[in-house]
Amino acid sequence: MPGVSLRVARGEDGRVSDLDAIAAELLATPPAAFTAARDARAKAEPDVALARGIAAIRRPTVAAWAVDALARERADEVAEMLELAASLRDAQDDLDGPGLRALSAQRRRLVARLAADAAALAEASDVRMSAAAREGVERTLTAAMLDADAGQAVASGRLVRALESVGLEGVDLDGALAGGAPQPRAPRASRDEVAERRARKAAERAARDAQHEATEAARALHRAEAAESLARERAEHLEARIVELQRDVARLGRELDAARADERTAADDRASAQRRVAETEGRAAEALGALD
Repeated sequence: MPGVSLRVARGEDGRVSDLDAIAAELLATPPAAFTAARDARAKAEPDVALARGIAAIRRPTVAAWAVDALARERADEVAEMLELAASLRDAQDDLDGPGLRALSAQRRRLVARLAADAAALAEASDVRMSAAAREGVERTLTAAMLDADAGQAVASGRLVRALESVGLEGVDLDGALAGGAPQPRAPRASRDEVAERRARKAAERAARDAQHEATEAARALHRAEAAESLARERAEHLEARIVELQRDVARLGRELDAARADERTAADDRASAQRRVAETEGRAAEALGALD
């Protein structure tokens, strides 16, 4: 079908099987038209075994069809979801509580956004999604993030029913896919590998903490150097001011000495003038007495 980007499972030899490819194409057909399209495709297939396999493909539920539409039309977003799912599993292995809480919140936001995208794709194809179908989409996306096999099934674009994660039992994929099983997931890390990864993450955290402390210390040093420079400038200014004031004090001292000398001279002049006044007043009194 034109415009369909296939994300289908591959066999052990790495090739996409004919039935898987045909199933992915047929499942792009809206559920209401699926049965007729499947039967016509099976009837037109000359390979009897392949035709039998095509005829056995179940009509997808609306929730499964919407998730398949995501795998086709929003392949990058589904890949982002599966990358986040792998990070969640690593956080669980590493017993990284803060990281796990942050990733879990991110998972919920991503599931809600992808479910909304699936509803929009359904609306664009005139496929009506009930509240139950929307819940089925969210359960399927959540299961894909909690279980690696379920994630591969979702990415294949060949779901025919919704998935659900129940407790620690994993996700039941029996009868959930049209065609063959998706490419098996990579094996989980061994205990030694997990321990090594934990040690590496601990070392990375220690390096980040040390780098943070070094950055803070450099900032503190910069602040101290700036404060020292400011204090030095202030001290130099005050020293210059003291020198200037000392020069003023010396000059004023000299002026004070001169003023005191002038004061003494003036006092001597005053005393001399007083004596002359007394003398002249005495002579004046004598002269007046002689006149009498």
